Parts: sequence; C-alpha cells; structure tokens
Amino acid sequence: MNAILMWLALLLQVQVQVQVRVPTVRFEVAPPLVEVQPGVLVVNDYDEEVFFVEGHYWTRAGDGRWYRARDYRGGWVLVQPPTVPAVLVRTPPGRYKHHKAKPEKYRMVNADGSITEVKVKEKHGVTEVKYKEKKEKKDKGKGKWK
Repeated sequence: MNAILMWLALLLQVQVQVQVRVPTVRFEVAPPLVEVQPGVLVVNDYDEEVFFVEGHYWTRAGDGRWYRARDYRGGWVLVQPPTVPAVLVRTPPGRYKHHKAKPEKYRMVNADGSITEVKVKEKHGVTEVKYKEKKEKKDKGKGKWK
C-alpha cells in the first residue's frame, strides 16, 4: 500500500516553470530623446523602440507585452495592459524603431527626473550647442511641456 501511495505521489507531482524575459535595454548615460507626438518622446536612432511617457521609459516586447522602467539604466518590469498609456498602445509596432529626428533639438531625461533640452545650431560653419534644464510639471497626462 505504501509503495502504491508513493508511486501515486510521484505521478501527481507536477513542476511548472514560467520564464519571462525582461528587456535588456540599458543606457550608460541618458539617451537623447525626441518628441514624436505631444507628450511622447522616443530614443533617437536606436535598435529598439524605447519611449519616455508620463515619467517612465517604456518598451514593447515582440509578443506585445509592455515593460516600463523609471531609469534609463534599466530595471524593467512587466506591466498589465490597462497600465500602458493609450497613446503607446495605439502606436503601431516598429513605427519609431531607428527613428531619426532632426538633430537640432532633443531632450534628455536625467537620473533625478529633470529634463535637459539640447539645441544644436550651425552658423557660419561653427556648431553651437545650448543646454537648458527643465522640470516636468505634472499635468495629468495631457502631454504638454511647461
């Protein structure tokens, strides 16, 4: 009887493993971001679509799952679909992959959450670069920079 119970226990023992691969996107320094829609910034000319919306970095996996991180250095977490901003859900996959914006104006989100706006101008063969620090105001998702 003991042997039968032991054999049944072995048969009923089920092992389930679930593996979720998180994105490996990581930047050593704040990447240049360009505004592609009001309130939607994307990393300029990058292999993956990496967005910056509502104070988070966002990326979409090939299977349609969305991940977000607070920092450009990583820390990606899987998010449930209702959490993803609607403007990102409506964006067709791949639309901003390797997006090349005009280099005269872009933004960088610093580790402390502040935003540095960079303007590049070329005058008389001399390249001039200006930096301006901005603080993002919380405007309840309206996507406007103040």
